[in-house]
Amino acid sequence: MLNEADTRAKLIDPKLHEAGWEEARIQREHYFTKGRIFLVGDEHKRKTPRKADYLLRYSDSFPVAVVEAKDESHAPEHGIQQAKDYAKVLNVMFAYSTNGHGIEEFDFCVNRQKSLRQFPSPDELWTRYAASQLLGISAEKAAQCAGGPEEAAYFTRTQHDPLLFPYYHEPGGKAPWYFQEIAIKNVIERILKGDKRVLLTMATGTGKTFVAFQIAWKLFKSNKIRRVLFLADRNVLRDQAYNTFGPFEDARVLIEEGKAPKTRDIYFSIYQAMYGGQEGRRLYQQYPHDFFDLIIIDECHRSGYGTWNAILKHFNTAIKLGMTATPKRDENIDTYDYFCKENDGNPAFVYSLGQGIDDGFLATYKVHKVKTNIDRDGLSIEDARTQGAEIFIPADVEPRDFYQMGQFEREIALPDRTKKICDHLAGLLRTFDPTKKTMIFCVNMDHANEVAKHLQNHFSYLGFSDYAVRIVSEETEAKTLLELFQDSERQTPVVATTVDLLTTGVDVPSVKNIVFIKPVGSQVVFKQIIGRGSRTDTITDKFWFRIIDYTNATRLFDDWDRPTPETGNGHPAPEGPPDHFLQGILVDKDTLDPIPDGLITVLVGPNEQVQQRTDMHGRFAFQDLPHGEVQMQISAEGYRKRQITLSTLPDNSMMIQIELRCETPPAAKIRIKGLTVTIAEETYLQLEATGEQLTVQQYIDHSRQFILKKIPTPSKLEDTWVSPKNRQELIASLQQKGVYPEALASVLKRSDVDSYDVLRHVAFNKDLLSREERASSFENLHQDFLDRYSPEAREVLQILLDKYRLGGIDELSPEIFRVAPFDRMGFAPGVAARFGGPERLRAALGEMQKLLYLAKEAA
Repeated sequence: MLNEADTRAKLIDPKLHEAGWEEARIQREHYFTKGRIFLVGDEHKRKTPRKADYLLRYSDSFPVAVVEAKDESHAPEHGIQQAKDYAKVLNVMFAYSTNGHGIEEFDFCVNRQKSLRQFPSPDELWTRYAASQLLGISAEKAAQCAGGPEEAAYFTRTQHDPLLFPYYHEPGGKAPWYFQEIAIKNVIERILKGDKRVLLTMATGTGKTFVAFQIAWKLFKSNKIRRVLFLADRNVLRDQAYNTFGPFEDARVLIEEGKAPKTRDIYFSIYQAMYGGQEGRRLYQQYPHDFFDLIIIDECHRSGYGTWNAILKHFNTAIKLGMTATPKRDENIDTYDYFCKENDGNPAFVYSLGQGIDDGFLATYKVHKVKTNIDRDGLSIEDARTQGAEIFIPADVEPRDFYQMGQFEREIALPDRTKKICDHLAGLLRTFDPTKKTMIFCVNMDHANEVAKHLQNHFSYLGFSDYAVRIVSEETEAKTLLELFQDSERQTPVVATTVDLLTTGVDVPSVKNIVFIKPVGSQVVFKQIIGRGSRTDTITDKFWFRIIDYTNATRLFDDWDRPTPETGNGHPAPEGPPDHFLQGILVDKDTLDPIPDGLITVLVGPNEQVQQRTDMHGRFAFQDLPHGEVQMQISAEGYRKRQITLSTLPDNSMMIQIELRCETPPAAKIRIKGLTVTIAEETYLQLEATGEQLTVQQYIDHSRQFILKKIPTPSKLEDTWVSPKNRQELIASLQQKGVYPEALASVLKRSDVDSYDVLRHVAFNKDLLSREERASSFENLHQDFLDRYSPEAREVLQILLDKYRLGGIDELSPEIFRVAPFDRMGFAPGVAARFGGPERLRAALGEMQKLLYLAKEAA
């Protein structure tokens, strides 16, 4: 009876070869996920990746079947369910289970299962697949297919079918991950079926731009398209895409303001540049309507009606591929309606943040929630006066009686609140590691500047003049600062404060902390922000990130882990022929004078608009509008923008009057200084499955429970602690339950305390003793221990004692002899010689540790 390994080698492999599956088409032990990252304390580990016994490929870039192998003792169909599960994940249409004798097939093309004696050939599977997907092969031909293609025919097919054309592989570069392969295949399939609008929804960090490049590469190289336009809304995103498309080499060109190159194949631009110029001569209008075959719209949910719709409408023959990192929600429903109208609102492919974490391609995360008393309770002007705070109210501002968090730093500046949050954040960063890169999202540019200043001052002792910097679009050095911040191999800047520059598309793989100091109400924006931390980074050994939330933004976590189709959202389709009207006059609200050159935009459907300027008398007139309600956006220089909903009319006999209010300069903010601001609530959440939220007291109670399970008495703790091996095992076991002595010291606000004393205090209510107190007691009570050694050895012990004062018991280990000042003593060998050998040095260290924990009790 053959085991599974022998069954594969002696029975299954020969059957595959007999059916025409050459070695180049067979992938054995195909690991298709990386294995979910999970945390033990702050150390990351991975679960076992998922793997298929065999993945069969029709071509290099087209996986077609999964084979699950079983040993001879099992029936052929024993593994068919597992094979089907893997086939669904990998999006292949054929699943096989075999014991080397019989073969069980499940064909997803027709949803049928049957028993076979031999495997189908590669060409048979391709033909059956292509027929089922309506890709140009008839069902009759599929039924007649009885074997593999001739070599020349196969070569021709792979060179001219974009589904089969090889991926671009850089020498030594990565191949597409399994979900990227699915995304590439699904988009190309939709294009081959004639879809003109396609949407990809893939979480930040999962390689949307890389996927777009491979799609363009396969379509271009198989001669299905010629010219491609990649559109973004920021230069940094455009430039990132330009670099990703590097294999196109000299076929690439940037379209910048005032320039309309036409001699290349792959073009990159931003909406603002393409839309620049006078109407009729805008940059995009200088290209023929059919110039581009494929237009890729990056972060398409950000584009809105006005920016890219006119550009896409101009290039009416091009295929439009939209890319977004956010699932379908109320605020981006129009984007989904535009790109997915031909497919019942469904993107070509969806890959969520939660799925990326499950598969191990994305970093997992922890959440640390904090709330000040002012954020929790709000702020009354009268209460501030009672506290004796300084209140400055500009002459033209009518103050509210009561302010809540959403108004802080927008309507009312609270420097004491900002300082308290920065002080608290600095404490967290010191505990976690102040050298890990951190993004902080602030309310406005002034707020970002103030936060950067506080944190720069908190960590000035590190010696970096650019420890904390503000990166906002208005900053003259924003591009340079961003490039420095993005570089994983650069130590600084460590902290970047921003408003929204870093919310989308900007790759900073090494960022470890995402901090919310600005309120966020949009799920789309929230997901974009946390996506900044979702990339892993091997250079900095970053495999998880922390969300530090001062404004309750994390309430916006939702079902993105398990997306479900949404119904009942979006705009109703227009009814009847487009033969209705809207006309009127635009006037100043106060004077009723007409407003010439106002811009009137009517939204007539998902991402469809018509636009017009008012004449010298403020008049406008639209015809050929759909029946029913439409949205109208109105703007004019010096006036506040408006958006209203109007019903279109069956004739042009009625005039409407629209009023705009003069734009007033931004109101000066009330400023209150001298408030008492405290941290009122603090919650920890580690995301493992659903996670658990704990307040500070709940976290202490939670920790006490698990400490007492492991260490029931103070004497047991002492006996365990003085043994380095037992101490490390105890700490590791507590960390598995989410108990971290460093975190407890932080919430107790006693970073000067030894981890041993933290555990004694939490578990047994013993007094907290600082490391300084323990070290001083040791010097006072155990001088006899020191006197046993030579002056050279006593020098070592005194240095170790000073290091304990600063860093705790872990400093008293042999590894410490690898650093200064022990270099001048000859490192570990020289130190050991001062004690008469390594054994005597180890004995001295062990006794010193015991005496440290006896010292204060004896006193």
